[in-house]
Amino acid sequence: MNINNIHSIYFLGIGGIGMSALARYFLWQGKSVAGYDRTETPLTLQLEAEGAKIHYREDPTEIPVKVDLVVYTPAVPANNAEFAFLRKRQAPIYKRAEILGFISASMPTIAVAGTHGKTTVTSIIAHIFKTAGLQFSAFMGGISSNYNTNFLGSMNPDWIIAEADEYDRSFLYLKPQIAVITSVDPDHLDIYGTYENLFESFRLFTENVSADGNVIVHGSLEKLARYHAGRMDYTINAKADFSITDIKLSGGRYHCKMNFKNEIYDFDFSVPGRHNLENATAAAAACLVAAISWDVIKEALSTYRGVKRRFEIHLNSSDQVFVDDYAHHPNEIRACISAARDFFPGKKLTGVFQPHLYSRTRDFSDGFAEALDLLDQVVLMPVYPARELPIEGVDSELIFKKLNCKDKWLIRDQDILKFVENNEFEVLITMGAGNIDQFVEPIKERLEL
Repeated sequence: MNINNIHSIYFLGIGGIGMSALARYFLWQGKSVAGYDRTETPLTLQLEAEGAKIHYREDPTEIPVKVDLVVYTPAVPANNAEFAFLRKRQAPIYKRAEILGFISASMPTIAVAGTHGKTTVTSIIAHIFKTAGLQFSAFMGGISSNYNTNFLGSMNPDWIIAEADEYDRSFLYLKPQIAVITSVDPDHLDIYGTYENLFESFRLFTENVSADGNVIVHGSLEKLARYHAGRMDYTINAKADFSITDIKLSGGRYHCKMNFKNEIYDFDFSVPGRHNLENATAAAAACLVAAISWDVIKEALSTYRGVKRRFEIHLNSSDQVFVDDYAHHPNEIRACISAARDFFPGKKLTGVFQPHLYSRTRDFSDGFAEALDLLDQVVLMPVYPARELPIEGVDSELIFKKLNCKDKWLIRDQDILKFVENNEFEVLITMGAGNIDQFVEPIKERLEL
């Protein structure tokens, strides 16, 4: 497909974080963009302000008469009325990942994959490229706090920077020059069935990397891409091609050193969490490989402000802290709590967690309980179903019963604000990938009263 010949694009599920980045790319190109989504959100309203025409109920009559391309997300059910109408109309229909593959096919691409951390690494790389003044287009799976968008573009890019999503094997449409893999932990088992199948998908992704390119993997992934000539690894306080040492935390910033080829590179970084230091290392490694100077990389790392909903601090006073995080996997919850312990030592931590997907709740209930037990107080909301129907015997109580934490509550969505009003907190953390983000501003308002 020649993307340049496409003038009118219709998105089924335009409000998704990956879909909206692609919509912004086409708006940037001056194309006509329209779409459907189930719910109006701040992101869809921003897209409308940028020129997209969006409606919020299934109605084929709302679809433009002329559509050159339909882009859909697997999150849209196959029985969606508009989906059925478009298939009958025989419009060219592609997954979001396929279109990203078409866009990136003709130029060098940096693709960032991993079950955790990929959004942060992608956004750091984009910030480094922006700081360097390079021509590129970046597709991010979260809203960059530096730029308040999930897409950064140039009219004539020399590079594509793309978040490579493992869900539904989407990342196999990409053929990058440089690949970063942050982690391969069990997840999306509703798609893959077993961890072995998930790992195999990541192995196939590494085979898509150019033979003269580079695969940069976390130091724990010893078995991944081991035969690729351009393989390198990174980690904290251990032997690796890129390793971080001498970590000091002062004034709300990490100060550390990165070792690479017997050279020492010092830098500052202010996003909380040792896992984010590793994310910064992965991004710096990719940019060094892409021939960006260390002076530029160092400057960008010092001015990087993070991603919305990735340990996003909404309140930070001497007596009260409020943090919101996208964490929806046990390892992400552990990393989030560890970051809070690091940055707010000695404070009592209260976590409000909304489980995402019945299948994930079923598969990782033990892991969720173990991770949440690292908190001083635990509040559990009902499972957010997203694309799934209920599974018998699976709900938040499945996790709740396995918690050892004595201070724990099960609450309904509609009671969360009342809970916040009636309790005092030193550090309050909301976590989850569902609609818990809709409560962030109301919670902040009540905490500020």
